[in-house]
Amino acid sequence: MLFWYPKDFTFVCPTELHAFQEAAAEFEKRNTILIGASCDTNEVHFAWLNTAKDNGGIEGVEYPILADTNRNLSSVLGILDVQEVEHPEYGTLAQGSAVTYRATYLIDETGRVFHESVNDMPLGRNVKEYLRLIDAYAHVQKFGEVCPANWEEGKDAMNADRKGVADYLAKH
Repeated sequence: MLFWYPKDFTFVCPTELHAFQEAAAEFEKRNTILIGASCDTNEVHFAWLNTAKDNGGIEGVEYPILADTNRNLSSVLGILDVQEVEHPEYGTLAQGSAVTYRATYLIDETGRVFHESVNDMPLGRNVKEYLRLIDAYAHVQKFGEVCPANWEEGKDAMNADRKGVADYLAKH
């Protein structure tokens, strides 16, 4: 799981990084590696990691945090809040904050992205939803069934055909 956040030392970001850390054991049970990412530098990440939680820091976060300081990866992914605008006197200028939106990528063992979501900057993620999506994908891989809306581990899935959906809907 690769998740991007706008900036270190901000407001919603530390709540998410701590929430992912609190759920780290659940991700590990699902054989999922957590990686955070932003456009801040390694040095800023280090300072934030050494700032106490009760002072807005992420001390105690143990998963790796990527520093996309040149913004190449975030640009290729299309998750950077920046637009080029033409200025009559100065030519092409950048407009926007030049930081990333809250993008999340769930990537399987073959490198295939099986889930991608992007939140605007003020909207924090629900960590439990990513665990649910990982569970659903594992169920699909293991049993060949599809997972209907609001599916959770232990609930009914269905066959991906007309009879499967009819049977499922008849029960629910």
